[in-house]
Amino acid sequence: MAELAPQELRILVAVAETGGFSAAGAALGIGQSAVSHSVRGSEAKVGAVLFERGRAGAVPTPAGERAVSLGRRILRLYEVLGTEARGAGRPPAEAVEGALRIAAFRSAALHLLPPALERLTARHPGLSPEVRVVRELGAGTTGEVLAGRADLAIATLGGSAELPPGLLSGLIAEEAYSLVHPAGHPDPRTLPLLDWDENCGSYTRSWWAAQDWIPRATVKAEDDGMVLTMVGRGLGMAILPELSLREAGESVEIADLGPGRPMRRVGYVTTPESASTLAVRALIRELRSDRG
Repeated sequence: MAELAPQELRILVAVAETGGFSAAGAALGIGQSAVSHSVRGSEAKVGAVLFERGRAGAVPTPAGERAVSLGRRILRLYEVLGTEARGAGRPPAEAVEGALRIAAFRSAALHLLPPALERLTARHPGLSPEVRVVRELGAGTTGEVLAGRADLAIATLGGSAELPPGLLSGLIAEEAYSLVHPAGHPDPRTLPLLDWDENCGSYTRSWWAAQDWIPRATVKAEDDGMVLTMVGRGLGMAILPELSLREAGESVEIADLGPGRPMRRVGYVTTPESASTLAVRALIRELRSDRG
């Protein structure tokens, strides 16, 4: 198979991200016909239809989604190549520089990443972290790495969804779930249950099924922070992991669920090529240094 040139990859990514050939051309500063010609050439080289064309624009086929994801990752390696080459032979503080793209779920972005990034940027002033908050639904933060939109993700590990092939992961922290309820309530287990869509049911499912005192959730909020606020206002109880409870104030109380309480594993996910880069290796070291 003939190889795709970097510009061909850029065009495939632009079409996928803008949803059409004309919009991709405008984004790249080239004509619509040049985009169309390039995509047809890429499809001929790959041997598969990469986009479904229609009045609504261009939508990647399954083959196109895979090509675009790998294309982003390849283009990112082109970007990193210069940074890595310049860093060779430099003092460690100067060797790590450039953009570092991170995807994290809300509570990790609020509480887990900041101390690690503070140390990281103090050691490597030339580094520019870019953090995107991604909900842990569907592909979640791991999907951002797989799609080539992030160099590293902070993700929940070991749930019902297996890590996609070709990605690497490592443990950062294990955290227990606790019962949180309005402060001073005489019998919090009688309260309605509050929950949110991202709550990691795969971690708690077997434990949850064995607890006959837990009712079905009557209220679902946008995120864990909203759940915590609602609990503090006396609207119910919730079962939350430790990272979510770092925002707890005096209006709530936290109760241990006992030795059989469910646990959540939080870790990083990256690609083999990103795992070998100076910036990602430095971030992983900082994230792991908090485990003690």
